[in-house]
Amino acid sequence: MSLIVDIEKQLGNFKLKAKFNTTTDFVSLLGASGSGKSITLKCIAGIITPDKGKIILNDRVLFDSEKKINLKIQERGVGYFFQDYALFPNMSVKQNIYTGLRRFGKDYPKEDKYKDICKFLSIEELGDRRIDQLSGGQKQRVALARILVNEPEIILLDEPFSALDEYLRTRLQVEMKDILKTLNKETIMVTHSRDEAYLLTKQTVLIENGLVIESGETSEVFDNPKYLGSAILTGCKNFDEVDVSDAKDIKCLGWGISIKKLKDINNDVTYVGIRAHSFSPSEKENSNEIVVKEVMEQPFEKLVVFRYKNQKEGSKDLYWLTDKTTETKKVSRLGFKTSKILLLKK
Repeated sequence: MSLIVDIEKQLGNFKLKAKFNTTTDFVSLLGASGSGKSITLKCIAGIITPDKGKIILNDRVLFDSEKKINLKIQERGVGYFFQDYALFPNMSVKQNIYTGLRRFGKDYPKEDKYKDICKFLSIEELGDRRIDQLSGGQKQRVALARILVNEPEIILLDEPFSALDEYLRTRLQVEMKDILKTLNKETIMVTHSRDEAYLLTKQTVLIENGLVIESGETSEVFDNPKYLGSAILTGCKNFDEVDVSDAKDIKCLGWGISIKKLKDINNDVTYVGIRAHSFSPSEKENSNEIVVKEVMEQPFEKLVVFRYKNQKEGSKDLYWLTDKTTETKKVSRLGFKTSKILLLKK
């Protein structure tokens, strides 16, 4: 399956310019709130019409501004999963699911389809219940059932787990992943959670301020982001502007340290990033004196806020994530392997 998106949309002062191709069956649109990821999803669904561009699903044109093609929502073959599930509270579970069967004619075996999808999602016993009698997980399955009976080509998930508590969220993420893997349907998921994107999806599209800044295999995007914005979206807490003109060292302008250079680096690299878990007191490479400012206890780790001894005034503090048993009060130096640094463009 394939989806090609190349669209622009102006909404007030906000401009979306989204361009990406899917290369796998489960893709995340990852970005901060207000970055344009939900607008992109709504444009794919046909809820919002782009100003220009094209959207092509499996060689079928859903939208093309030049050719004046703009298929209706019902014609696109999309199943849209809303953040709040958008279930009808005045209807039973069965009535809600049946709304997904409206496009089929009277000769279509609706009852058989309803029973099949309920059995697949293990919600057979819920048919007569009201929506307010359901748990969060049951509501999610009913909402998914209503989508699936419509036999969509592609499933669009808009922040499907954001309203759930952490325990339920993790359990339902695993369930959703198993369900979608069994269905073998292309799925696009909007999320602001990097953990969610990494856990569930094979390809990640990073969106920042209305622009797609990077797209690729999820593990590769997280391990080797190319841009400063990409590093921040994938959870990097430490970054600094650098001078890479020296033949031997990378000079960190704010941190006041040098990083050993193992290979030639293009001059378009303007920042480096170091993830919080990459530091170690025992690492001799790139080891420098530090001053610990604060230690914050987390359930299973410690987050240490520190500064380098010669760090430039006004530059940002750094963060080190370490095991809870580490005696951080005794740490006066931290090092990191050069191979762990992220080489970033602005």
